[in-house]
Amino acid sequence: MSRQFYIGCAVWSFKDWVGDLYPQGSRAGDFLSLYSQRLTAVEGNTTFYSVPSESMVQRWKSETSSEFKFCLKLPRDITHQGELMPRFEEAAAFLDRVKPLGDRLGPFFVQLPPSYSPAQFTDLETFLTRWDRATYPISVEVRHLDWFRPQQTEDLNSMLQKLGIGRVLLDSRPMYQTPDDPQVASERKKPQVPLQPYLTSDFSIVRYISHPDSDLNQKYLAEWTERIRQWLDQGTTVYFFVHCPIEARSPGLLRRFQHQLEQAAVRVESLPWDSCQDNTPAQLSLFE
Repeated sequence: MSRQFYIGCAVWSFKDWVGDLYPQGSRAGDFLSLYSQRLTAVEGNTTFYSVPSESMVQRWKSETSSEFKFCLKLPRDITHQGELMPRFEEAAAFLDRVKPLGDRLGPFFVQLPPSYSPAQFTDLETFLTRWDRATYPISVEVRHLDWFRPQQTEDLNSMLQKLGIGRVLLDSRPMYQTPDDPQVASERKKPQVPLQPYLTSDFSIVRYISHPDSDLNQKYLAEWTERIRQWLDQGTTVYFFVHCPIEARSPGLLRRFQHQLEQAAVRVESLPWDSCQDNTPAQLSLFE
């Protein structure tokens, strides 16, 4: 039976996770393998900035198990250059490049910039209709505030539901609804958009922007605990990604939330990190 709850971070290559998520002495070349032994999915933010080479895609596959999922962002050269349809062939080429990941592929997602408004609704609908969504599920994150008006929200959700496409849920409340903190104020780079926790498909991608102070996340994570319980009970697959403005703290915050779900008897699979027997970097290198 396939996993129904996936949890991870935005990236896997972060050197300050050595000594926390990764064993002391770990090398950068081992990070993906180590990450996939501990967490179950990655947002794949790397593809937003550049298209991986064929050899890189093959390496990603060889360093992960079939249970691990990459939820890859479409490159910004496709999503952040105006309308989408003029770049559909580029999107198709990107899909062809990463197809060899096979069963490692989770849902793709289109992150739209704040400049992409409901005035481009037809462009978005045409692009998503043409995408091979039956084979390669896809989700959409909107940022222009007009998408969050009642009628535009209804139109968007109706279209996504009709096509079986997910809606990425960005929860940046912990960054904006908590006491002012110099270490947070300077990192308030994520959009401040309303949280609209709608389901438009049989899966959901959640991007949770955590406060660096674990305690200040609790009221928000309590909400997510009950929401995830309901979604899992109704058969929805959930991909939950934790972002922290102090990235070194993301894995610890993620692990704390996983344990909170377990303690609340939410039907989530165990986190591999909790049972992982750390290999030394020397042992890992024997199998390269």
